[in-house]
Amino acid sequence: MDRSINPITLEVVRNAIFSITEEMRVILMRSARAPILKEAGDLSCVLTDAQGRLIAQGSKDIAIHLGVMAFTVKAFLEVIDPSGLRPGDVYYTNAPGIGGNHLPDVKAIRPIFFEDRLVAFAVNLAHWADVGGTKAGSYYTQATEIYQEGLQLPPLPVFREGKVDPLLLELILLNTRNREERQGDLYAQYACNEVAARRLHELFSLHGRETVLRCFDHYLEESDQQMRAAIASIPDGTYYGEDYLDDDGITDQPVKIAVRITIEGDRARFDFRDSAPQTAGPLNCTYFMTCSAVYYAMKALVGPDIPPNDGCYRCLEVIAPRGSVTNPEPWAPLVGGNHETTQRIVDAIFQALAPVLPDRVVAGGTATSGVVIISGRREDGRPFIFYEAHGGGEGAQATRDGANGIRVHMANTMNTPIEALEAEYPLRVEAYHLIPDSGGRGKHRGGLGLRRTYRILCPEAEVTTMNDRHVVPPFGLFGGQAGRPLHIILNPQGEARRIRGKETLQVGQGDVIQVEGVGGGGYG
Repeated sequence: MDRSINPITLEVVRNAIFSITEEMRVILMRSARAPILKEAGDLSCVLTDAQGRLIAQGSKDIAIHLGVMAFTVKAFLEVIDPSGLRPGDVYYTNAPGIGGNHLPDVKAIRPIFFEDRLVAFAVNLAHWADVGGTKAGSYYTQATEIYQEGLQLPPLPVFREGKVDPLLLELILLNTRNREERQGDLYAQYACNEVAARRLHELFSLHGRETVLRCFDHYLEESDQQMRAAIASIPDGTYYGEDYLDDDGITDQPVKIAVRITIEGDRARFDFRDSAPQTAGPLNCTYFMTCSAVYYAMKALVGPDIPPNDGCYRCLEVIAPRGSVTNPEPWAPLVGGNHETTQRIVDAIFQALAPVLPDRVVAGGTATSGVVIISGRREDGRPFIFYEAHGGGEGAQATRDGANGIRVHMANTMNTPIEALEAEYPLRVEAYHLIPDSGGRGKHRGGLGLRRTYRILCPEAEVTTMNDRHVVPPFGLFGGQAGRPLHIILNPQGEARRIRGKETLQVGQGDVIQVEGVGGGGYG
């Protein structure tokens, strides 16, 4: 670690780069067209160095995305020759092989130059409400191949030196639904990276190229040392944990997620070879996502104050065999694995480490996105796609009850406010409140789930669910009881029927969809 850098300069540059990622987030949210971005904030923003090493990420961004972003530019540079990059270029990709997760998460990658030298990349990831595929919203619960889930984009230079390529833009828009919304989100991603490029240029101009680059190296070494010290505080040994997905959308069989964690001094190895094989349905999880879940879990448990960057993850090894649910073949469907399987990976890690970190782990919480997509057409014929991730209860901890009505672990989106939702879509929200007694009992109880009820106002619509914890409830710890499972009900006051966790169905005007979110598990 370079100790010759002025410590004041180190902190000034550190706060500057974090400020840039926060401004990127604000620009993207305020510029985006889709409510899932401008209201719920399903997006993330990062800066890397010229080698693709993660330097800084937004503090309010999504844990699902951020471990993945540590791989994105490195994988990008394996297929794109950096000598051909120019200022103002912006490449768009959702390819799972380019540090990817699922197809609706589209990344915009911009190289940043100073004094004609490539010094950094600005990258943002935005969840697009549709990227084509079999069903609106690009969630097909019966998918058996990734090709059914939407358009795959290798790194495409949609902007070259600041000018849009109209043919590449049209290629994307022709293959996605609601083109005006998609175009608005795409341009918002460009604007986000444009601001990042300006701010970084100002930073390099103020402090000098070599000083800033030395600061980057210092931050990586610093995080590496801090994470190693945190791991060294865990007793050496091997620890095993497992949990289960309800099903994979094709069969009704549970899907095992198992991890064997080996702590050796200042290093940790996470072995997923005991997990289930690749699933037939869309609950597979890319290797990058598996790493993302591991990185999040260790940051949360032993290093919450360690600056999150590439150095933070150097001492963590992840083993996930090809052809498994945690590292599937390239053709495997995976839209739900992004936010369901990753959650179960975190749950398995927490259960494995509970015996040695009892004061830090939490019991099982919502640990599902609770995704419900409602799509159709407005009265004027324009299409709409409403996408919402529903919160629930947090698991209890050794010193406190779980929080009520929030997202936990890998998810960090906000809810779409009722006013914005009803202004944008032909839907009416008729109830939104906490569910009494939905948290698991214990010395400390789990947090309460949320109930949200939608009435369909258009003549017909399609409803798709992609969530979990309907069958396998959130676990309690050390004698605490499990939380209440997720329930989604069609017409709860009429001929009610349960909607499965991975299902698509047709509904009509006046039908009601009631989402009853998960309660957290109890502790003790």
